[in-house]
Amino acid sequence: MTVLVNLIVTLGMLYVVPAGLRLIDPAGLRTAARLWPVPAALGALCLWLPRGIPATVLAALYAAAALALAARAPARLLEARRRSLAGGSAGGAAPRTTASGPAEVAVCTALVSPSIAGTALVAERAGYRLFGFDLDILALTVPHFHFAGFTAALVAGLVCRAGTTAPGAAPGATTGTATLSRWAAYSVPGGTLLVLLGYFVDDWAELAGAVVLTTGMWAVALLTWRDIRPCARARATGALLGTSAAVLVATMLLALWWAAGEATGITHPTLTWMAATHGLGNALGFALCSVLAWRRLTVD
Repeated sequence: MTVLVNLIVTLGMLYVVPAGLRLIDPAGLRTAARLWPVPAALGALCLWLPRGIPATVLAALYAAAALALAARAPARLLEARRRSLAGGSAGGAAPRTTASGPAEVAVCTALVSPSIAGTALVAERAGYRLFGFDLDILALTVPHFHFAGFTAALVAGLVCRAGTTAPGAAPGATTGTATLSRWAAYSVPGGTLLVLLGYFVDDWAELAGAVVLTTGMWAVALLTWRDIRPCARARATGALLGTSAAVLVATMLLALWWAAGEATGITHPTLTWMAATHGLGNALGFALCSVLAWRRLTVD
């Protein structure tokens, strides 16, 4: 399991995060995206070293970069709030919620998630049971917050930004579609947070988080399949979007099965089996395909 998890994390560090930063804000995060491969290479290297001081130092350097990235989130949220109030008060109108609010919540969750992964990585590489968690759990927290944290929140935010239309499509979405996209943008970060809190509370709280996260991700899958995919001009882009949406149905079912098993005691997959199915599917089928597709959409 260790080799597979390390490969998944390496993909997230070296490609998914910097590519995702360019999708969040091509101008404002351009420098961060350009420089990210440096700490990411250090973080990836520490995965393959034995636990100890060298691996811990490299992990700490990666975590420091992740914390610097997370520090950008509050300012972005405040700026989004300021724009919302300014736009709503123009002409004496009451402030109103637009897609930019939930979308910004989602992308800011993406910005914060690598710092949680980085913190867990430092503890695991040092052999320290942070908050009493087993080292295996800390090791799995690293890919979880690169993919369920960073990539899932990123894509939920991008889908919400698109609102009723995919890039390049004609406007005119239903209210239901807009509502669903806002739900996705709020529930994916909310579910991720609940899963994290479940680590500290109990398995039932973690199951509740898995339910919220799954409904959010299925909303992302539905919107991607129904609204974003048909607007892709290139067949390859449509195939990537379709794959990412289809994979989410299966991988999130596995997540629900595992969380329900932990809470109720019913038969459920082992962590090794989950890494080989849920983890690998989310990394390649969802995260990689989504990032590649959205990058293609931005240049179409």
